[in-house]
Amino acid sequence: MRRVIRFRDLHREDVGLVGGKNASLGELINGLGPAGVRVPDGFATTADAYRELLDVGGLRERIAEQVDRLHRGAPLPEVGEAIRSAVLAAPLPPALEHDVVEAYGSLALESGREDPDVAVRSSATAEDLPEASFAGQQETFLNVRGAEALLDACRRCFASLFTDRAIDYRERMGFDHLALALSVGVQLMVRSDLAGAGVAFTLDTETGFPGVVVVSAAWGLGETVVSGQVDPDEYVVFKPVLKDHRLDPVVQVQLGSKRRKAVYGQDGSTTTVDTDAGERARPVLERGDIRTLAEWAVAVEEHYGCPMDLEWAKDGLSGQLFLVQARPETVQSRRGEVLRRYRLTGTGERLVDGIAVGEAVGAGPVCALASPVGLERFPQGAVLVTEITDPDWEPLMKRAAAIVTDHGGRTSHAAIVSRELGVPAVVGTGSATAALADGRQVTVSCAEGAEGHVYAGLVPYEATETDLGSLPSTRTKVMLNLADPGAAFRWWRLPADGVGLARTEFVVAHQVRVHPMALVHPERLSAEDRRLVDELTCGYPDGTDYFVDRLAHGVARIAASRWPDPVVVRTSDFKTNEYARLVGGTPFEPTEANPMIGWRGASRYYDPGYREGFALECRALRRARDELGLTNVVVMIPFCRTPQEADRVLAVMADNGLARGTNGLRVYVMAEIPANILLAEQFAERFDGFSIGSNDLTQLTLGVDRDSGLLAHLFDERNPAVTRSIETLITTAHTAGRHVGLCGQRPSNDPDFTRFLVQAGIDSISVTPDSFATVKRAVAAAEQQSP
Repeated sequence: MRRVIRFRDLHREDVGLVGGKNASLGELINGLGPAGVRVPDGFATTADAYRELLDVGGLRERIAEQVDRLHRGAPLPEVGEAIRSAVLAAPLPPALEHDVVEAYGSLALESGREDPDVAVRSSATAEDLPEASFAGQQETFLNVRGAEALLDACRRCFASLFTDRAIDYRERMGFDHLALALSVGVQLMVRSDLAGAGVAFTLDTETGFPGVVVVSAAWGLGETVVSGQVDPDEYVVFKPVLKDHRLDPVVQVQLGSKRRKAVYGQDGSTTTVDTDAGERARPVLERGDIRTLAEWAVAVEEHYGCPMDLEWAKDGLSGQLFLVQARPETVQSRRGEVLRRYRLTGTGERLVDGIAVGEAVGAGPVCALASPVGLERFPQGAVLVTEITDPDWEPLMKRAAAIVTDHGGRTSHAAIVSRELGVPAVVGTGSATAALADGRQVTVSCAEGAEGHVYAGLVPYEATETDLGSLPSTRTKVMLNLADPGAAFRWWRLPADGVGLARTEFVVAHQVRVHPMALVHPERLSAEDRRLVDELTCGYPDGTDYFVDRLAHGVARIAASRWPDPVVVRTSDFKTNEYARLVGGTPFEPTEANPMIGWRGASRYYDPGYREGFALECRALRRARDELGLTNVVVMIPFCRTPQEADRVLAVMADNGLARGTNGLRVYVMAEIPANILLAEQFAERFDGFSIGSNDLTQLTLGVDRDSGLLAHLFDERNPAVTRSIETLITTAHTAGRHVGLCGQRPSNDPDFTRFLVQAGIDSISVTPDSFATVKRAVAAAEQQSP
């Protein structure tokens, strides 16, 4: 009988022998070690050794008796405690003790460390298979040192196969308790208590978008990330450009608060302490380490042939990175072809915000708890509100309509279990337990992008399903209108042909929040605005770098979601009154009687009053394309009144490194002014394509204020003056070999207008994601009717 096996002698097909976790460690060492992926050395006890333990003193029969009591109605905690006590009381077989101590001695000799500190982890024989997730159900012991302490940790691991949560999960999944076995993995500790640790997924955990690696990181040992005790940093890495080392693949950096960290305690255990101000303010990982982890993650995914969930640690003594666990991702990778989406149809007071987990909506009365309680005290369909969760909370979580926590990130226990259960959760709110009163009716929304919201009352919502496999193919491209980078990945499954309109205004208003000229000329700001700007730009050497970084990452995230299809990014088109509402905006904006047709769009870009601000926009777009590698970004200029104005804008762009044609850069112009139609031939000489802005084109063609309720009956995109303008533009542009698209809401609501566009020969129609399926079908029908 083989009771102990070194990791280097294991492979992934050894799951039945040592469990998924340990088999995977062996696979990593053997399959990816030669490629430079580092995994700490170690060994595992076998399933045969566990079964030998069960045969000691009738332990198997005693477990079976307790399981039978459970099936007859005995309380789960009572049954679990009885089984664990029996396992802990049973002596380890002498041969197993000998083999574990001998393997530990060999590990000490090879590592050059007397009594090396090791991590002792449990690995069930059905653990981490694609159809099941046992994450967090069995125990892990860190910083275990010495043979006696190791043997004691092994006993406790064996007993942890029968924690209450593990028994409950197996009952739910239909696993035979005695058909499973437990292997103990013993692995050299990585001194991440002196550096940092975390997890990495080879897809976006909320949407399943496969084009990125998402890395979470916190200071100290990794248990704080998995348990949800901290709000970690999050880095999003774009896979397609990883192999080109001239490019920076990191398309998002979100710093967490990281208020606590787990470190070695004086008694040989681990303890949690506060981080200092410097640790909270700076990222755990530098760009080089982020890239290395992402490259390793992609290599593991390619080796296994499926999306992966990895744990990593950085050694503070050597500075080296290690992978310490790898398992298949078990939630997003099993999604089918039906796209289910939720949308709020009403409004309510926003009570707290946090990180959205999942994309659903849940509502019910708040049940605020400080610790797990019996099921009878937690109403079915309540909203669970607590500080953090661990596996002991899982029976309650299964009964919840939604879950809200004070702490934790996307890889916390609350997030992982919520995803598996399909329950919406908002984690890391910071204040939910204080803000949400017990019994209060609330609505928890994860349907609005990366940020989740909790609203007062029962806000109405709707759920829709789209069978993606049933959508027809079309000659006319159907694209998306997107604005929020945080929501861009939600729509990756839609068979869209790219993004026809990505509005930079959303990024500037919500993620930058500061007027660009205020960052160029902070000396012109009031004391209060200067304080706000300093607060927002903390950590950046210069305020302009803050603007460029935020806008570049926002654009890159949208562009990554549709790679390699074109993503048309419109430069800023705020009106002066909207610009003035940005932090620090008032000194730089005039008061206009009619901002709609005032100093907006192209006319700002070369004007001394905004040219330096537009230069920052150009720097951000150039960074997204040339440094982050998102060369599918097409730049679009709004509200360009004359060909001469176009020349001036293009010259400013070229001066700032965005020359049309360089590195494949295409530049479009919005066709929203009658002059764009009448002078289309001249505009076509300067731009690579047109995008019809039907709202502005209609109001300026008909002389109707689109915001006027009195004139609403006259505002009609199907007025012959508007439709003839569209037909004229398409004919002229196609003669010049230029693309013509339309981005507007009318095709979503009017199949006849869609038919008109198709018959006129439009190249693309861009609509909101929730209208995509309707418009796609309408376009297909129109193409069948067209000659």
